[in-house]
This record gives sequence, structure tokens and C-alpha cells, in this order.
Amino acid sequence: MKKIMLLGSGELGKEFVIAVKRLGQYVIAVDSYNDAPAQQVADEREVINMLDGAELDRIVAKHKPDLIVPEIEAIRTERFYEYEKQNIQVVPSAKAANFTMNRKAIRDLAAKELGLKTAKYEYANSFEELSAAVKIVGIPCVVKPLMSSSGKGQSVIKTESDIEKAWNYAQAGKRGDYTEVIAEAFVKFNSEITLLTVTQKNGDTLFCPPIGHRQERGDYQESWQPAVINPEHLTEAQEMAAKVTKALTGAGIWGVEFFLADDGVYFSELSPRPHDTGMVTLAGTQNFSEFELHARAILGFPIPEITLERVGASAVILAEKEGTNPTYSGLEKAMNNKLSDLRIFGKPVTRPYRRMAVVLTYDKVGSNVDVVKQRAIEIAAMVKVD
Repeated sequence: MKKIMLLGSGELGKEFVIAVKRLGQYVIAVDSYNDAPAQQVADEREVINMLDGAELDRIVAKHKPDLIVPEIEAIRTERFYEYEKQNIQVVPSAKAANFTMNRKAIRDLAAKELGLKTAKYEYANSFEELSAAVKIVGIPCVVKPLMSSSGKGQSVIKTESDIEKAWNYAQAGKRGDYTEVIAEAFVKFNSEITLLTVTQKNGDTLFCPPIGHRQERGDYQESWQPAVINPEHLTEAQEMAAKVTKALTGAGIWGVEFFLADDGVYFSELSPRPHDTGMVTLAGTQNFSEFELHARAILGFPIPEITLERVGASAVILAEKEGTNPTYSGLEKAMNNKLSDLRIFGKPVTRPYRRMAVVLTYDKVGSNVDVVKQRAIEIAAMVKVD
């Protein structure tokens, strides 16, 4: 049995804890507030500010975990290098956690070191520098803080008058005092996919069937599996994902995002952990969910293959207002649908657009994925968070 410290205890962490508990592991779930979803199913819990390095050091020394598993990016990740020196396994690695939390590090690795196709981009550290960057990459373009998560501070510049608004919005959404932003040329993509990629300690790199998704406000709203993709483009995406995950090192699941355009595949971003769009795998679309794959990979257990078992979709249920101890209406109506399921995350506090639950729909392989997706959207609309 291994002792696992989970840093971040949201809905993805909750499913991960369930997966590792089924494999007989011991989990300490950490978050910035009490009774976070994963804490409800873990063996122990800690409530700290994970951006406080001294607090992180304190609980690591207290619990002496075998593995540290980040579920979020808002962590003092530079401490991970020291933990690795203490022979603690950081998932997937200290390098991966540090590179992926900084858009500059990961974009330069992908574009400059590995030669992956990405959108044209420039960095800026002031409104004046952003104005100059926009002239280089062109309008329209996307502006994002280099340090942020879940789409915070991200906006689209459509005219020159949007530049100042974009700079201010990025500063409001940045994490910590890291002011630099990235301006990316707008890729005229036809669709975007998440390619869940599994790196193993003693095995081949494996790929899940591609997942399509739709976003609003930087957060996913629906996802579906498998996404329609040209076989040549899928091979191209797999080769890119294999390159970047190998460079970042470590074992686990990665959510690698790509734009699919007329002129091929563009690398967008990646997360070194289970991906929110991958919640569709809870619909039984694969022989192992993304959480079970992550559990096996980080523990060094073999994964012989990943197979598509069903067509599936997920649609989120959002809160509309601020509140505590939420209740859910419409559950019976929602559950009275065949080939479907739903998961309530158990978050004790609501706020506008906060993800509170997810609907899962599925059908046999070969079914029309658009029909399955529309069913998920319709069922999700039946549930209200009060």
C-alpha cells in the first residue's frame, strides 16, 4: 500500500481517489477549503493554502507520502524538486508540474525545442508591449495570463480598442504577481480535441480515443468520445503528444489539447493530470476510465491496452448564484432516461457558473455521437442547483 498526497480535491480528484482506493491505497486529500469533493472519500484531509511553500513543506513532512499527485495548478510547484530529492514520487514529475503551470515554459518547449506546430505567439509584460505583440501576431488574437487556470483572464482581441481591456482582464485573472501574458494568433480551427495520453513506468505510451469538447468562459460545457478526426491528423496528434510528454518525463495521464484546422493539427495546451473533458470516460466509453488509467500508471501497474467500448458524452450542470449547502431539483426527471447517468460532485459552496455535477450519456459503438451528445445536453437542462 502506498500513501498518496492529493493536492487539490475537486471532482476530478474525487474520482481519482475512488480509483486508487479500489487498488488498496491510502490517500490524504488537500485543499484550500474543508469538505472538498475528494476529501469526502479520502482517508485523511488537510486544509491549507497550497501557494504557501512553508505550509506545503509542513504537511509533506507530517505525512511523509510516497507519492504527491497534483490535481490543480495553483500550488507552489517549485517545492516539488525538493520533494523528489527526498525520494517522493511527484506525479507525473516535478519538471512536468512546473513547466505546465507556466504557459511560457510549455509553449517554448513545444514550439522551439520540439518543433511542434503551434499558433504564432508573442509575450508581453505591459500594455505597450501587448500592443506591439498584437501587431506581430495580428487581429483577431487570444490573450492569456502566463500563470492562470480554467480560462481565467483569457479574452479575444477583435479590434485595437480591445487591447487595453484584454490587458486589464488578464491582470485581474492572473495567478499571484506574475504579470506577463501571451498573445496568440487566432487559429481558424474546425474543431478541438483532447487526446488523453498515458505514459507508463515500464510500458508503451498509450492513447485514448480522441475526445471532442465545447468551451464557454474557458471551461468545458460538453465533451464526447470518440471525436471525428482524419486518421492522418490523429496520427499527427499522437506523435506530438508522445514527444511533449516524453520531454516532460514521468508516468500518468495527460490531457493534451489540439486544434484541428484545414492545414493540419496545432498543439494548444496540456495538463499533466486527468482532464475535465475526460469525465466522459465515466460513461464507460473505455475499458478503463481516465482516473483508473492515471491510478494504474502512477502506481506502476500495467495497462495492456485502451479500447473503445461505447460512444459517450458528458454535459455539465452549473450553479447560477452564490450559496451554501446546495440542493438539486429535477433529479428524478433526469434519472428517468435510458442509457444515461449523472454524478453530483458534492461541492458545499456554489457561485455563478461553478461546475456542480455532470450528466453522462452513452450508446453502442457506431452510434451517432451527436445524438448522444444532444441527449446529455437535454438531460443536464432538467437539473437545477438551488
